[in-house]
Amino acid sequence: MISSCLAYTEKSLVGENVSMQKKERVARIKKELQEPQWLPSPYDTAWVAMVPSQGIPQAPCFPQCVEWILQNQQDNGSWGIREYDSSNDKCSLLSTLACILALKKWNVGPEHISRGLHFIGRNFSVVMDEQIDAPVGFNVTFTGMISLAISMGLEFPVKQTYVDDILHIRQMELKRFAEDTSYGREEYMAYIAEGLGDMLDWNEVMKFQRKNGSLFNSPSATAAALIYNHDDKALQYLNLLVSKFGSSVPTVFPINIYCQLSMVDSLEKTGISHHFSTEIRSILDMTYSFWLQRDEEIMLDVATCAMAFRILRMNGYDVSSDELSHLAEASAFRSTLQGYLNDTKSLLELQKASTVSVSKNETILDNIGYWSSNFLKEKMSSNDVDMVPVFTEVEYALKFPFYATMERLDHRRSIEHFDAQGYQMFKTSYLPCLANKDHLALAVEDFTFSQFAYQAELVHVESWVKENRIDQLQFARQKQAYCYLSASGTMFAPELSEARISFAKTSVLITIVDDFFDVAGSKEEIENLISLVEKWDEHQELQFYSESVEILFFAIYTTVNQLGESASALQNRDVRKHMIELWIETLRSMSAEAEWVTSQYVPTINEYMTNANLSYGLGPIIPASLYFVGQELSELVVKDQEYNELIRLMNICCRLLNDIQGYEREGSQGKVNSVSLLVLHSGGFMSSESAKKTIEEYIASCRKDLLRLVLKEDSVVPRPCKELFWKMCKINHLFYSQTDGYSSQKEMVGAVNAVIYEPLKLQTSDPSLTVKSEH
Repeated sequence: MISSCLAYTEKSLVGENVSMQKKERVARIKKELQEPQWLPSPYDTAWVAMVPSQGIPQAPCFPQCVEWILQNQQDNGSWGIREYDSSNDKCSLLSTLACILALKKWNVGPEHISRGLHFIGRNFSVVMDEQIDAPVGFNVTFTGMISLAISMGLEFPVKQTYVDDILHIRQMELKRFAEDTSYGREEYMAYIAEGLGDMLDWNEVMKFQRKNGSLFNSPSATAAALIYNHDDKALQYLNLLVSKFGSSVPTVFPINIYCQLSMVDSLEKTGISHHFSTEIRSILDMTYSFWLQRDEEIMLDVATCAMAFRILRMNGYDVSSDELSHLAEASAFRSTLQGYLNDTKSLLELQKASTVSVSKNETILDNIGYWSSNFLKEKMSSNDVDMVPVFTEVEYALKFPFYATMERLDHRRSIEHFDAQGYQMFKTSYLPCLANKDHLALAVEDFTFSQFAYQAELVHVESWVKENRIDQLQFARQKQAYCYLSASGTMFAPELSEARISFAKTSVLITIVDDFFDVAGSKEEIENLISLVEKWDEHQELQFYSESVEILFFAIYTTVNQLGESASALQNRDVRKHMIELWIETLRSMSAEAEWVTSQYVPTINEYMTNANLSYGLGPIIPASLYFVGQELSELVVKDQEYNELIRLMNICCRLLNDIQGYEREGSQGKVNSVSLLVLHSGGFMSSESAKKTIEEYIASCRKDLLRLVLKEDSVVPRPCKELFWKMCKINHLFYSQTDGYSSQKEMVGAVNAVIYEPLKLQTSDPSLTVKSEH
């Protein structure tokens, strides 16, 4: 008894400790969301330190920045981001050289200069190594500073041939600039102005100055503007930075919107955004306000603009794709700074933004999707070094657009590929979020915990199958795992357990009934089953035509009664009648299709689609889950036109997706579907491939209409309920994107294991983030 008490106490203490750690993680992430933190950039701080005081050119305008340089040299002689432990990267070399120049300009820190020069000398080979990632403009900024250092009398402890090779790279870059007259090249040269100095026409450079006085929100470029061409607004910008951050500056400012949206995107992609609903809503409200004002921080950066559009739209904000019209053509993108740099992340954000279309008339998004996808495919096939860090993300985005994915699979992939360091490369390294390790740890914990819940729920569903003798029906596909996958992969939150189980059980029943009508049931058995369901509580008045009918009826009867009773308690009204009516409608429509096969009747397309809206079987599945998602659904809501339109659009998408992949199989069974009917009624003018393409276009149109309804604000149907219609559409896109994944025995097994069974496999060496298999 004593050992049991000790074990219980220990378990309780461990549980309390885990809970406390989780609360602390959530608190730190919330703080970072509300107030993003910026690490100092030694490179940009050095350039600000080089700005001379107005009226006293022999003294620094920002002596505190000079002092910061003196106080922050690392033991190896370099200046770099302390959290980024790497002495052999180009960013550290760039920052170190800039700090050396700043100290040399004001004739201070000779020992610091010496140690810095020796660090550069030891690592000079890194400069020429093309396999090592380079900051934007490195071949201009670093070589420009080499020239400046030589003119100051500094000597590098390396062979002169190495220095000559570096300077030759500079000449090649300058020659390339001279041959390029594009607007993108002008913008790029202004962005890396500190590396070109008095070679530039600074009046031309200043046309890129932003309202806040900066050049591209870059402290280093703005500092160069003050060094080579004094400007009051530029000085005001740097004064603001130094007063805000003290003695150092970040590599880019302001960047609040990009940083916060990146965090929101990451929280959503890893499945933990529900912990931060209030903070996210506040961020998106603010972003939407800036969007309406066409704020420069959003509109002048391609990646930020595309990401803001996608996230705002998917969270229900009314944003028009017209705001992306300046990027509708590939040539327009090429004229931007990101386009000139052929920036992969900007292209990827544009491609993602193009997929959230809510109308067939959004041609701007269609155009962006076309050219951005082509550019990304070209980059993937070209062995572009820039592609290496994001290759898998690009590959995944192109293969699985967001409307053809399962959320929990996305979460798993995002967690496993999560970069806990999270550095991005501008003109130097930049860390947009300091809470990345907390973010990853929280995501791992939530996902791992959910798997234990999913496993227990699936065991319950398997037991229910046996209790109802469903496993004894030899003709039926046993799809419990796939049905539960569809539920857990989308309704993943812990509190939605009843919704998942209801979804899975109803899906299993629909699958078996479908098989019964398609391959096993005689006309008499089908009519008997329908009559029994129509009688419901008075079913004793009828006989069972066969044991299969008896098993099927009682499985439906018992399950719907149980679910109906639970749902009625949650909804504070009797919803069982509605659930029964949906079953009767579905069975009758399935019977009509079976009759067509028996009589060899060929329906018109309109007849087929009218009946298919019910016969696909989603009617009983969705309400059985909707009633459990925590929202009250009155009878008026489920009879409203909006609710019925959601069902209609979802049914069309799912039915037609199934038709495309099941065309040949159903044809061999003597059945018709939308593909074969289009061919038959075309009078020989349409091939099956043309029919499939026509149907795919119609699916895309209906999918966009469905998404528009789901995202619409001030609607009759609550948003959490509307999302279930969209998620069902996504599930079917995933199952039927390449083949008939639902009928296949193997196609979706990997997804089942990934969502329910297999522990996460993290790409990190941090032992604190190791996934525990015990619970």
